[in-house]
Amino acid sequence: MISGTAIADLEAGLSRIDAQNASLRTFITVSGDQARQDATAVDSAAAEGRWLGLLHGMTIAVKDNIDTAGVRTTSGASFWSDRVPNDDAPVVKRLKAAGAVVVGKATLGELVFDVRSHNPVLGHARNPWDHERSPGGSSGGSAAALAADMCQGALGSDTGGSVRIPAAFCGVSGLRPTHGAVPNSGATPVSVANDTIGPMARRVADVARLFAVMAGYDPADPHSVDNDFGNFLPRLHDGVEGLTIGLPRNYFFNNVDPDIEAAVRAGAEVFAELGAELVEIDLPGAEEAHPQACIQIYCDAAHYHRQRLENEPQAFSVPIYERMRRGLEISGFDYAAAMRFKEQWMRTIADAFKAVDLILCPTTPIPALPLEDAPDLHELTARTASLTYAGSLASIPGLSVPCGFTSDGLPVGLMLQSAWWNDPLLLRAGCAYQSATDWHEQRPG
Repeated sequence: MISGTAIADLEAGLSRIDAQNASLRTFITVSGDQARQDATAVDSAAAEGRWLGLLHGMTIAVKDNIDTAGVRTTSGASFWSDRVPNDDAPVVKRLKAAGAVVVGKATLGELVFDVRSHNPVLGHARNPWDHERSPGGSSGGSAAALAADMCQGALGSDTGGSVRIPAAFCGVSGLRPTHGAVPNSGATPVSVANDTIGPMARRVADVARLFAVMAGYDPADPHSVDNDFGNFLPRLHDGVEGLTIGLPRNYFFNNVDPDIEAAVRAGAEVFAELGAELVEIDLPGAEEAHPQACIQIYCDAAHYHRQRLENEPQAFSVPIYERMRRGLEISGFDYAAAMRFKEQWMRTIADAFKAVDLILCPTTPIPALPLEDAPDLHELTARTASLTYAGSLASIPGLSVPCGFTSDGLPVGLMLQSAWWNDPLLLRAGCAYQSATDWHEQRPG
């Protein structure tokens, strides 16, 4: 897709948006005119011998819960369908300052709370690999835009899997950073103790460039941490020789689609061929991580939307209302118990990373979801996100990379997780994997 000039890359992406957006519903808003101005400015700078930064000319889709100045930001909610922020979120400012060109606002699950990326503003987003299936959620539009070559990079957000699941379903790469590494200011929250904005792209090397620009302290975000990752980009291609990668014996390979398990285990063998050591590990309590994480996430979401949930239930779609209102019914005792579980779970994870450098498992236990409406969005989400919530609850970083296809031709994602603040190690491992495979270069027919 890269042609050498920002305006040419942009026009190629915009032509794909024009041709496919009506069917895929990938973008809620396309900011073509502004993007052309920005791309022209990038090319003018290049002609003068000026380099604008790590993202010089990279075309970017921004998830529609992340504020963009002068461009509507709906969060997929009917009551915010005409909302236009006055300022960019800090992450958007950082991308623009590094030379990125924002193409538009990617569709998402309503209020960042739908694993299928359905919302009342636009309807169902569709998966470029199979238009009768979902791209996942809630960052489904971001992943679908990448899979359809509408842009070169994207921003999503991940509370319990909303970057990693769409990346897996659409055959692209996506990073959930360590919680606190990337500021969430200017983004509609779900659960501030678990939310994080995350970068997505086809290539992990591009994900790494995005992350290098996005990461950094923001005093406006109370969960932001002042951590210095250093200049990790020169070490991206140092390989994985000598690393120890743990494959969980319990839970993470249970009840997984056979095609997905086969592809992920084959991916693990690639790491072994590259010089990593594979070992089996136990993660006691893993089966409780999802239900305990739900308690905090549901309570936080219900707290944020409490006034409308109690006084304007019609403002939500029925599935979102039924799922989110669960947070109003959870007792303080149950919330306290969930927090005590989280503390123990983080200790369990810390102990695991004393023995291994990375943990490897499937990103999702099932392939991309059919589009038909779910009778119970809670149960559908529980199944789809059953492997990603555990990392979110522990606040550790996770990277999903494409590792193959099911017998039906649907993409499969392999998830790597590391200890807190080891995001650069994850990105290095992802680059090593993609140097030996080409799953990330496959495109929908």
